Amino acid sequence: MPEGGAHIPEAAHPAATETATKAGSAAATGTAAEAAARAAHRRTGWLVTLVLGGLTATPPLAMDMYLPSLPAVTRSLHAPAATVQLTLTACLAGMALGQLVVGPMSDKWGRRRPLLIGLAVYVVATALCALAPNVETLVAFRLAQGLAGAAGIVIARAVVRDLYDGVAMARFFSTLMLISGVAPIVAPLIGGQILRVTDWRGVFVVLTVVGVLLGALVFTRLPETLEPGDRHGGGVTEALRSMRALLADLPFTGYMLAGGFAFAALFAYISASPFVIQEIYGASPQTFSLLFGLNSVGLVAVGQLNGKVLVGRVALEKVLAAGLTVVILAAAALLLMATGAFGEVGLAPVAAALFVLMSAMGVTMPNTQSLALLRTRHSAGSASALLGTSSFLVGAVASPLVGIAGEHTAVPMAVVQLAGAVVAMACFVGMCHPWNTRADAKGAGN
Repeated sequence: MPEGGAHIPEAAHPAATETATKAGSAAATGTAAEAAARAAHRRTGWLVTLVLGGLTATPPLAMDMYLPSLPAVTRSLHAPAATVQLTLTACLAGMALGQLVVGPMSDKWGRRRPLLIGLAVYVVATALCALAPNVETLVAFRLAQGLAGAAGIVIARAVVRDLYDGVAMARFFSTLMLISGVAPIVAPLIGGQILRVTDWRGVFVVLTVVGVLLGALVFTRLPETLEPGDRHGGGVTEALRSMRALLADLPFTGYMLAGGFAFAALFAYISASPFVIQEIYGASPQTFSLLFGLNSVGLVAVGQLNGKVLVGRVALEKVLAAGLTVVILAAAALLLMATGAFGEVGLAPVAAALFVLMSAMGVTMPNTQSLALLRTRHSAGSASALLGTSSFLVGAVASPLVGIAGEHTAVPMAVVQLAGAVVAMACFVGMCHPWNTRADAKGAGN
């Protein structure tokens, strides 16, 4: 034995040396592979984020690009404003009902297959809208467009729930709001410019092309996020059981209703503002598009404030309460202006109140979704379907109400906005118990 008995020269053990060398090489290779995998994951993550942003942009693309052309549709199809507004209602109702079907389907078959089928039908329905000969046919095609477009909305939320949890999920929803928020900024501007060179049918041609591009991106870039072992095979019965369990959870239902009635205030603005701004205040379609885009900028900016600054530092319940309070105050100001409480007011004060109301949606919408989805770890598709359906159904009801007194008064719009915001606050306070979140943190467990 060599002196000291502790050290054996490596040359005396060539096999050990070879083993050590291979181990070192394997470790180095493993480290390089892990680094490459992390880089690929980051790239995939950004691609998935962009795809999900595009999917959540489907509703504003389908509705907002069409908004500047609403007065032109009334003239082209010789239909009253209230009937033309039904084209928005039909699309919204279709998106609501479609989510009830597509959400459970995605829990059973995975996210990709229902999404791709939905996008294909959406493209066909949108193309048919451009060919509609009368307002009744247009309403029917818009209903089909909404039913198919629901796939993108509900599955995007379910994918987020598959990938994220807790604060990370709330932040991701705010990131999606930044991406999808570009759509309502750009869509009315594009719609206004399209009307310069063609009629309202050209808007649907552009929407068809956008749908084709989005479908290609989903097909090539969005991986399956729901593993086979996490899927539910019970069909309609299992879906209904999951939804019943979710609705039995009082805070989940409270967040769902709060988000739905807040969306009513938002959709009252979407449905009525083209007539309020263009017909009552005499603005051009291009001016309306610019104001609509400015309001969307406010929504996106506050959404980013929510995700980058508030989430993780301030309780989501507190932020949601503040957002709903601002919506109530802005809607009350609009109602006072519409009823003449401040005398004759011009476009600027009304536009300012609408800007405040829309900006506050940047914290109300993502936080109601996050707080609701945090209460379920399974059946994310069914939970997402309930959230989306409630919002779109309430919005579909709000749409014809804003035109009930004709197109020359803003009072119905302001009444619907204020009522929706007040009911949303009542549901949040009365059912979610925001002052007792720790005791109520168990969740639905679905």
